[in-house]
Amino acid sequence: MTFALFQQTPAAGPPGWTQFIFIGGMGLMFYFLLIRPQSKARKEMEARLSKLKAGDEVVLSSGLYATIDRVEDKHIWVKLGSSVVKARRTAVAALATEPETEKN
Repeated sequence: MTFALFQQTPAAGPPGWTQFIFIGGMGLMFYFLLIRPQSKARKEMEARLSKLKAGDEVVLSSGLYATIDRVEDKHIWVKLGSSVVKARRTAVAALATEPETEKN
């Protein structure tokens, strides 16, 4: 009695280099879907922050609307009502005059 049914030849799989192509493709997708858009948005925000000047109306990251009184190297002085407050440049979330994009 032979056990020919239980003797199977090993199945031939895809060549090993196809795994490297798959991993490389995943890396490219990761770059174009995550890394590139974030770096582009960061560069745009840095450009906006470098162009701030006195008199600009801004929205701070806390949600407060303020007017810039004066600009220093890393800080800005903003008018909130009748008081003037020192804040970091990075606290500016957007210019108040920019159209806001709606997120649904």
